[in-house]
Amino acid sequence: MVRKSIHRIGDKVLSGRSATVKDTLPLLEAKGPDIVELASVANRVRVEFMGNHIDLCSLLNAKSGRCPEDCAFCAQSAHYKTETPTYPLMDVDHMVKEAREAQKRKTGRFCLISSGRQLNDKEFEAVLEALSQIRDETELALDCSLGTLTQERAEALRKTGVTRYNHNLETAESHFSKICTTHSFQDRIRTIEILKDQGFSICCGGIIGLGESAQQRLELAFSLRALGIDCIPLNILNPRPGTPLEHSDPIAPMEIIKTIALFRLILPKGTLKIAGGREVNLRDLQSLALLAGANGLIVGNYLTTPGRSAEDDLTMLRDLGFEISSLPIDGGAQGVGTR
Repeated sequence: MVRKSIHRIGDKVLSGRSATVKDTLPLLEAKGPDIVELASVANRVRVEFMGNHIDLCSLLNAKSGRCPEDCAFCAQSAHYKTETPTYPLMDVDHMVKEAREAQKRKTGRFCLISSGRQLNDKEFEAVLEALSQIRDETELALDCSLGTLTQERAEALRKTGVTRYNHNLETAESHFSKICTTHSFQDRIRTIEILKDQGFSICCGGIIGLGESAQQRLELAFSLRALGIDCIPLNILNPRPGTPLEHSDPIAPMEIIKTIALFRLILPKGTLKIAGGREVNLRDLQSLALLAGANGLIVGNYLTTPGRSAEDDLTMLRDLGFEISSLPIDGGAQGVGTR
């Protein structure tokens, strides 16, 4: 019965129609060989709508720790006692140097990230200066994740050449209050709407493994579709000591594969990017994630945890037959700036 449902929804999505909650709920029951079947169908959808290109992105945690928010998964929150290094915003030269190194790793995108709700004026000006230099000295597409934004700051980033901004929903709206109390799900939506008004491509996903139900993972995927998100980073919780979720049970690797496949069926035309926690949680099944509908990777280190070597990732992608270039899938532009 599940297998019939898998092929029914696959045919529906391939014909250009949208998957519904009613279509996807039965697929949560998939186990064993049915998950492999689901992954295969989702991969066919990925090829049909997104081709065989891979979107590679490098991150720079340019300002770490002391964040006033209380997100239960985050080692940078000032509410918890963790061993995560804290440091102020890096100087401009350091940020530019890291961008040059990212380009050497064949990544097309470079995302400059800071902890906290927002930067102060002096910090924001330094970020703009760094981004301007990176734009002029590299071929990297420019991303940022700097917390909440005003219309004025969003416009300043756009004029500097940033065309994509990361602001994750983190989890389903029905689960959000269990993960964060210092801001709301709607606060995150408001920032996304500001970014959309400025013409940014929105990089927005979440983390699975925060204690949410399988149904709530689907809820997150449908929320992302409703917002028109075109880049979806999917993180898997890698519990950090000192945070409220440090003793969380890991999600089984095949359950992660199932989730990736379902996200692809719900979001057939987005860049589905496997991000933090993939090495720890998927282990030898990382390549299967890319055969379950994913078409993007975060390469190198994450915000507070190390990733694996770019060389290993590039070898895996070549073995899988992905097309790797130094440019992102959209060529670096989404209608604004030079990205």
